[in-house]
Amino acid sequence: MRDESAFGELVEAHRRELRVHCYRMVGSYDEAEDLVQETFLRAWKGWDGFAGRSSLRAWLYRIATNACLDALRGRARRVLPQDLAPPSDPTADLPPRTDIPWLQPFPDAAAPVEAEPDAVAVTRETMELAFLAAIQHLPPRQRAVLILRDVLGWSAKEAASAVDATVASTNSALQRARATLREHLPERRLEWARPLRPTGEELAVVRRYVDAVERADLDALAGLLAEDIRAIMPPWPMWFAGRDAVLATLRASWDPAGPHYVGRFRMVPTAANGMPAVAAYLRAPGDDAYKAFALGVLRVEDGRIAEMSAFHDPGLFAAFALPMTFPPADVSTGGPRT
Repeated sequence: MRDESAFGELVEAHRRELRVHCYRMVGSYDEAEDLVQETFLRAWKGWDGFAGRSSLRAWLYRIATNACLDALRGRARRVLPQDLAPPSDPTADLPPRTDIPWLQPFPDAAAPVEAEPDAVAVTRETMELAFLAAIQHLPPRQRAVLILRDVLGWSAKEAASAVDATVASTNSALQRARATLREHLPERRLEWARPLRPTGEELAVVRRYVDAVERADLDALAGLLAEDIRAIMPPWPMWFAGRDAVLATLRASWDPAGPHYVGRFRMVPTAANGMPAVAAYLRAPGDDAYKAFALGVLRVEDGRIAEMSAFHDPGLFAAFALPMTFPPADVSTGGPRT
């Protein structure tokens, strides 16, 4: 008789790394969670046939990979706004929200910790959004082969077995995947060896950023932005290129006397995709609390913010273990100030 409790204990030890693997495959944290559950269900159903012919970890990765391939069959890739159109005019009206499959951020707290098996692979192969967006351009099977070979370090034989293919076809798929990846990654981002966690320098920049946003201080913010910064805000299908464009959009929404004023912000630092992130809470005019507004992922280079990716999806806050609202003053929890 199979022991469901013992099975659960065995596979649960691999939840975090499988979640990362599924996220890399599908580009969605929510779907990755569902696919891990599907992986465990398939593993339970096939447990009697496992027989230890490979390691449990390799067997689970094979199941997870094929669950992802099944989920991706016939589906369009996930995108970011810069995949859809050229830079937007900062003086133009806000376009309608576009509810297409957007790439989602991944909370660092959900990644493997140092003691877990896949922690080395997660540290070695960045989780940056640029990489995730680039591999979305790969057909699903090529994507799987690239992740298994270049991210997890599997051999050609192991990867071929996982995707039910020959070694020759797997090697061919890997070469095509690498070539496509080079086309879609910025030239300076071809080496993925940065540490997973944000550095002290990055966190210092973020603290200054949080202070500038909470005070609506455009001059202070201007000093933190790279001249060639890129800013996105899905699900709005628009993006801005350059410091002047970003500041122009903020100037209109931060001016209490202007027609486009949105209110005051409070920011809670967090981390996503190996980069510093902030949860933005908005107190609109007439509101009595700060409400979940956007989850922003920041890329810092040379002491300046080079990319701002603000995901306007309050549903993401639960994945980051963040509350949906804050009262105007919340000193006891270390939350936003008035």
